[in-house]
Amino acid sequence: MKNKSNFTGQLGFVLAASGSAVGVGNLWRFPYLAAKDGGGLFLVVYLVLVVTFGFTLLTSDIAMGRKTQSSSIKAYEKANPKWKFLGILTFLVPVVIMTYYAVIGGWILKYCVTFLTGHGFDAAADDYFTGFITDPVQSVIYAAIFMLVTAFIIFRGVEKGIERWSKYLMPILLLLIIAVAIFALTLKHGEGADARTGLDGLLVYLKPDLTPLVGGTFLSGVSHFLGILLDAMSQIFFSLSVSMGIMITYGSYVKKDVDLNQSIGQIEIFDTGVAFLAGMMIIPSIFVFSGTEGMAAGPGLMFVALPKTFAAMGVAGHFVGGAFFLMAVFATLTSCISVLEAITANCMEITGKSRPKVTGVLTVLYTAASIIIALGYSLLYVEVQLPNGSTGQLLDIMDYISNSFMMPFISLLSTILIGWVLKPEWISDEIEQDGIKMRRKTLYRVMVKYVCPIIMLILFLQSTGLLGMVLK
Repeated sequence: MKNKSNFTGQLGFVLAASGSAVGVGNLWRFPYLAAKDGGGLFLVVYLVLVVTFGFTLLTSDIAMGRKTQSSSIKAYEKANPKWKFLGILTFLVPVVIMTYYAVIGGWILKYCVTFLTGHGFDAAADDYFTGFITDPVQSVIYAAIFMLVTAFIIFRGVEKGIERWSKYLMPILLLLIIAVAIFALTLKHGEGADARTGLDGLLVYLKPDLTPLVGGTFLSGVSHFLGILLDAMSQIFFSLSVSMGIMITYGSYVKKDVDLNQSIGQIEIFDTGVAFLAGMMIIPSIFVFSGTEGMAAGPGLMFVALPKTFAAMGVAGHFVGGAFFLMAVFATLTSCISVLEAITANCMEITGKSRPKVTGVLTVLYTAASIIIALGYSLLYVEVQLPNGSTGQLLDIMDYISNSFMMPFISLLSTILIGWVLKPEWISDEIEQDGIKMRRKTLYRVMVKYVCPIIMLILFLQSTGLLGMVLK
């Protein structure tokens, strides 16, 4: 393979890997799940799973990448030639995700431009989002712009592209999130007994709501808790960019003198910290101006409910909304970069071609794919019944294939491979080079051999709708 390069050191790797982990899932999905699943109760469950389940999958991917010095296809082949098929499946996940990621990035870019140009309150209209995504011209233009910016950074390579941009974008993102989160706590709406404040919203976010667990029958309480558990696991799964080859690719760029044990812990802290701050920023804001009804907006929180909240803030809403969607653009860009880099690295290894040539071809292919997916809400509109019971358009179909089917299945197989075929020591020996002690070695061994395979099987069955059929 030509043009193999590396991160310059531990800081560059941690920021780039954190950039991959921190994305729309942190700023959009985490807050609405926390609001839906009992606030503090969801936070406790999520934190426990981060240091167990998330740690195990993240460690496996990064260590495998550095040990084999390869991206997903070659990495699995080097680990065990009989399991090369798993590397191919892993490679296909970012291949599918990349068809629509720039489309979502384009949506967020549109909102960012809208707020920064002083037209943010237009976004509070009920039909604004639908009007935009069904406009075949605007939706295509914004998706193409986002795709080309991503491709340019990938074209620059690891040190001059991914690492350099991550060093700038991630600290800026963190500072913006902290600033808006603090501002959210100062908000107030209404007077007297009807007044709601940001601090009231923070209490709603942090205080565990145990009513659904103890307010009904034992079975209903258990069922509700399992729902929270599966929500939290799926959030960790998608947020940390595991089981899609991205962290394997990034791991292959890490030099042998980098302390992986410390780096993995830093990535966990950064990703979880941003998610927590995002909830602290969004939930109090929504609660102040829209009450508990606004918090129940679910997936529409970012594009429908949140602009209404910014509009209710008055003049300040222009600045807060602009800052929020600027953050969202940064977060989505770093994640989109990591997805395209995983594809680029694998293609370079397979073809032996240089980064510029591979990036050029992929740019053409994925710009075309992004245009097609963007048109899925207008000229190419379809409705397809998915196995999980939902109805989807082109973007939803690709998202279902990658996130609900392939990723849980790959994670299940990879934990079986490492836990029972290669053995956990295959990973822990890579972590413990140069006398470094793997602090959670026993935890890793138990998780990868026993807990993760069971959890991933349940998640796979639940995501594909098979669990409901089994329980019936």
